[in-house]
Amino acid sequence: MSRERIVICMKWGALYPGAYVNVLFNAVRKHLAPPFRFVCLTNEPEGLDPEIEHFPLPDLDLPPERYGAGAWPKLGMFKEDLYGLTGRALFIDLDSVIVGRLEPFFEMEGEFISIAGGPDWRRGKVNAAPRLASGVFAFDLGSQPQVLENFLKDKEAAYAQFQNEQQVIEHYVRGWKTWPEEWVISFKRHLRQPPILDRFLPPRAPDPGTLIVAFHGDPRPIDVIGRTSKPWGRFPHYGRKPIPWVRDYWLENGFRM
Repeated sequence: MSRERIVICMKWGALYPGAYVNVLFNAVRKHLAPPFRFVCLTNEPEGLDPEIEHFPLPDLDLPPERYGAGAWPKLGMFKEDLYGLTGRALFIDLDSVIVGRLEPFFEMEGEFISIAGGPDWRRGKVNAAPRLASGVFAFDLGSQPQVLENFLKDKEAAYAQFQNEQQVIEHYVRGWKTWPEEWVISFKRHLRQPPILDRFLPPRAPDPGTLIVAFHGDPRPIDVIGRTSKPWGRFPHYGRKPIPWVRDYWLENGFRM
């Protein structure tokens, strides 16, 4: 009997409204053949599509500042019993743009699979020493409880030792391996033009082998679809015009300007 496939996202605070979750849900439905479940872990379910399953964020007793600096609530994914959910989980950050089939993420075997991030996660560079990046990861639910258990043993020590939840996961997870490098790419490190050139040349479009584009940090997808005339990006980068393929993605998946 095959494992149940569950796509999971998280939403907290005011940075991501319900529309972000709905866009991701609609994109998943286009790029993943049923059956699967789509689950959002959030304490603010208002505005979510009625077809989206939602559960509260696992209570890790985090101080307020840990909801902004590093995605510490993601460690709740590693509860031994996460609301009775079982099967293979594919976690996808809300600031992701899905551009290809999602079946490969469920077909690839491994105890824990994630993005090979780090400072060398760049176009044309060989990532000789990748760091675990948690924007897109997969594992069997309940199979890695030691990640959360070790964090909860002494949270203050964890905050002192690790900069973010990604480093906690990398330190305690078993059997980590990475997605093929072309599957998940970084918008700002693979597609954005270098400084100065980005004032004149638009970002590159994803290559045919790309399945997900990660918009980690600044800018976020919502910043580059032309809702306002404000420039996007952080110095020394600069962008002003909407990016057509990102705008099309958001509009085709139900976002209302």
